[in-house]
Amino acid sequence: MKSNNQQAVSSGLIPYAEYLTTEQIGLIRNSSNIVKYSTKDTIFKQNTRTSHIMFVKSGLVKIYKEGKDQKNIIYKLVTPDHYLGNISVFGEDTFRYSAAALKETEILFIDITIFKQVLELNGRYATLLLELLSHDNLYMFDKIIAQNQQQLPGKVAELLLYFVNTIFNSDEFEIPLSRTELAELAGTTKESLIRTLTEFKNDKIIDIDGKKIKVNSIDIITKLSKLG
Repeated sequence: MKSNNQQAVSSGLIPYAEYLTTEQIGLIRNSSNIVKYSTKDTIFKQNTRTSHIMFVKSGLVKIYKEGKDQKNIIYKLVTPDHYLGNISVFGEDTFRYSAAALKETEILFIDITIFKQVLELNGRYATLLLELLSHDNLYMFDKIIAQNQQQLPGKVAELLLYFVNTIFNSDEFEIPLSRTELAELAGTTKESLIRTLTEFKNDKIIDIDGKKIKVNSIDIITKLSKLG
């Protein structure tokens, strides 16, 4: 269940505050609040109106597209110290996808009108945001190309590298998703995903214990990912 944090937002919580003047930090701080979400809480829904800039302070968030017959596509996971949903916020007035917390999560909400005022005043900050948006767009292009060109072992290898290098920065981690959600993120079916993970385990490339995974050979996983 989500709940508002009644404590004042400190200057230290403002994203990339080093790019802002003291006055601009004050504008953002006074138009911000922090909302706490529990695991599985919806942060925003597809086709709802955008009204705030969102920044992940702690936790983990999945970004997903809701399709027909409850078939979803998970675009990406968002870790702390990253903006959330800015492609939709700056592109139009409704979200084209949904977001949900995968664990206890805190989101900093910034009034979009005030945020845009700061962007108009601070070209350096606006350039930074443009770079971040470009990075998100390039990631989506790379993901679409990979999922259309890679075979199943390559897709699952790419998924494991994503958790190792981007989400956890470790070769040992606990998967925060169900097997169905993992398949939605990898761009395959649940049955195919489970079969491939089992093959990787039998070949001793990985160890699996419930939701815990240890990658025993980053080199092999990397090669499988590149071979597709």
